[in-house]
Amino acid sequence: MSSIKHKMGREAFSAGFELAYSKLGKDRQKAILDIFKLAEGYLNRADMKLDYKKIEERISEPDGVLMKYINRIIDETDKHVLKQAALNFGYEAMFCGTKVMHDARKKYGCNVPWLILMDPTSACNLHCTGCWAAEYGHKLNLSLEELDNVIKQGKKLGIYFYMYTGGEPLVRKDDLIRLCEMNPDCAFVSFTNGTLVDQAFCDELKRVGNLSLAISLEGFEDANDGRRGEGVFGKVMNSMDLLRENGCIFGTSICYTRVNCETVTSPEFIKMEIDKGVKFSMYFHYMPVGNDASPELMITPEQREYMLRRIRKIRNLDDGEGLFVFDFQNDGEYVGGCIAGGRNYFHINANGDAEPCVFIHYSNCNIRNSSLIEILQSPLFMAYHDNQPFNDNHLRPCPMLENPDILPKLIMETGASSTDLQSPESADMLCRKTRAYAERWKPQAEKLFDMETGRSRK
Repeated sequence: MSSIKHKMGREAFSAGFELAYSKLGKDRQKAILDIFKLAEGYLNRADMKLDYKKIEERISEPDGVLMKYINRIIDETDKHVLKQAALNFGYEAMFCGTKVMHDARKKYGCNVPWLILMDPTSACNLHCTGCWAAEYGHKLNLSLEELDNVIKQGKKLGIYFYMYTGGEPLVRKDDLIRLCEMNPDCAFVSFTNGTLVDQAFCDELKRVGNLSLAISLEGFEDANDGRRGEGVFGKVMNSMDLLRENGCIFGTSICYTRVNCETVTSPEFIKMEIDKGVKFSMYFHYMPVGNDASPELMITPEQREYMLRRIRKIRNLDDGEGLFVFDFQNDGEYVGGCIAGGRNYFHINANGDAEPCVFIHYSNCNIRNSSLIEILQSPLFMAYHDNQPFNDNHLRPCPMLENPDILPKLIMETGASSTDLQSPESADMLCRKTRAYAERWKPQAEKLFDMETGRSRK
């Protein structure tokens, strides 16, 4: 897409948003339908596989789950922040970016992701028990220029969505804001422990409008502070209040384990999130990464099935609880299995190493000596490209967790090395910890996937 055509399209989308937004006070339902139809026109051209008729029907239900959720977003979000989300996440990332991304995949013959996850720093102001990010130590950083270079390269490939992890990204909050200013057409989300949010930072979030937060939680106060330190839960609650009062978009990031999976999906927990202003929640299966990991924290097959059903119940548009939630391990059915290795995303650690996944700490290339295309065409990333999906059951998507024979094979064949600078762990050692889990989950996963998809084994 030419720069002129792109700019004109963005301006037209912006004008359409402004017109629809101006009508919210008069006829909110009609205004929301107008915004949806504006988005539908763009998404249709991007060949997004959505049931637009069903969505429109849900919007037409004033007391329905979807409308209550949309109304909450409108009522609790600053106008500029909401507009930037619509422009950058919607127009740029989903519409324009997706088209360029698909063209790039054909041109280069490799995976080209929809988003890139980066670690600005390995430093953190907390010392959480069992944090895998702590493996990298506290002295590694990507410079502002290096981060911006990745983003600039990414936009040429159609990538307009970037996420930060670490470490604690908000240790570098000034640089994160500067990156928003340098790339006002991109959508950014930063994972954070939530303890460094203050009014000055909220003012900056409102000003740039294109950075949202995903705050880590382990459960209620006792569970959260037991891992993260005394008083952290209270600080997080205060940060959420501040973010909501300032109309900022934020969500939660939740690692679920054998100990907390029922708590962090309980109606009481979901209600607490909604009351605090949380708009989305990302659930991550505990991964036994690192030599000091605790495999006993991995959930049971029964708990895995519970998580699958419970997450879908929470976000159900008929009788759900009004929070957009997703579970990267159990939602593989909707994204075609494993999304790592550049298929939908990849990870760049604070040392610049390009890793297929945030939990797969192996690499054979670094952003300091390789371009994004060279990374995506590297042996390890092409091994992902050539072998995905790793099986035909998308409830068993991961080459480490559910398919432990695959990752060691990929690492051996491509010559990738451990990126853990403190306590390197071989792929064989890592997957040895997941083998029993994979064996226990497989029969249940096969049964569930057959039921959900109608797959026949005859």
